[in-house]
Amino acid sequence: MIHELRIYRCLPGRLPALLQRFETLTLSMWQKHGIRQVGFWTTLIGESNQDLHYLLEWESLAEREEKWNAFQSDPDWIKGRAATERDGQIVESISNRILVPTPFSAIK
Repeated sequence: MIHELRIYRCLPGRLPALLQRFETLTLSMWQKHGIRQVGFWTTLIGESNQDLHYLLEWESLAEREEKWNAFQSDPDWIKGRAATERDGQIVESISNRILVPTPFSAIK
């Protein structure tokens, strides 16, 4: 099992719009494409309180490529994402890391 840590830095004041998009659109699209989330976090104390961190779970890099590409190219996602950005861009930058658990990790 591998995990993908994604960090979205929002433009100032746009984190609520991103959270709403995940809650009302993205999660249902992920379910449609079989994308499994482990959890979501916002920053209470840290570098920026405009960040959303989330963790995805994948069986393999091949599974990630197949399902992520299908999600990203889904016409419903493209249309829905555009609708959520009518008032302007939400995300300033995205970083991601593919993580492999250590032998002593609670999450395998």
